[in-house]
Amino acid sequence: MTVRLDHTIVAAHDKQASARFLAGVLGLEVGPRYGPFVPVRIPNGVTLDFLDSPGAVTPQHYAFLVSEDEFDAIFARIRQAGLTYWADPHHRRPGEINRNDGGRGVYFEDPVGHSLEILTVPYGGG
Repeated sequence: MTVRLDHTIVAAHDKQASARFLAGVLGLEVGPRYGPFVPVRIPNGVTLDFLDSPGAVTPQHYAFLVSEDEFDAIFARIRQAGLTYWADPHHRRPGEINRNDGGRGVYFEDPVGHSLEILTVPYGGG
């Protein structure tokens, strides 16, 4: 049996707005509503199912491995949207990208405060 992540639920205050935000930045599409969820399918088949959550949302971290060309396109959309970005997960290096493991990476936040990351090389260079 092969174990693969199929989907995860992403808490939001406005599931439609949060799904549109992620899809827009990553250059993806928002799928049709499915029950209480608004899905964004990632090209590797994993779906992020956005769900309205009453009250406070605990920020989570979502990292996306992308090609060099995809990084350039996504990073351009991040800058065009005027989003704050950081080179590190602790947000101590604003306005920078990192070059960890011979690749590039950058962190930014969605409207709820989830930490989003794009990187071109997996951690450890593998």
